[in-house]
Amino acid sequence: MVGIAITKDSTAQELEPIAMAIFSAVGLPVTMRSKNKKGIRIENNAVLDYDYSGIYLERAIEEGTIIHGFADEGPYKDVPVVVSPIKDNNGEVVGAIGVVNLAGFIDLTRL
Repeated sequence: MVGIAITKDSTAQELEPIAMAIFSAVGLPVTMRSKNKKGIRIENNAVLDYDYSGIYLERAIEEGTIIHGFADEGPYKDVPVVVSPIKDNNGEVVGAIGVVNLAGFIDLTRL
């Protein structure tokens, strides 16, 4: 069976179709990485970085919980973000995906 799977070793290129689909649905920048490899950053319907990570992506992977906050550094400094861990069928965290709220007024707790 051909399909898309996310593992703890997925590359940015393997994560791209999922991240792009989420970007298309919400229209906000998306970041995504697997547990063991850096990931992808998408804005304006384009991949800006295939070697991306950020503190909130890393925290969501480490803590296994949704993280809400304001980026402290990097291209999204001082912008609200929400990041969710991605878990496999056994509950193991294999990655994380984040949405950057550039508009600053969208209720990301509902997404």
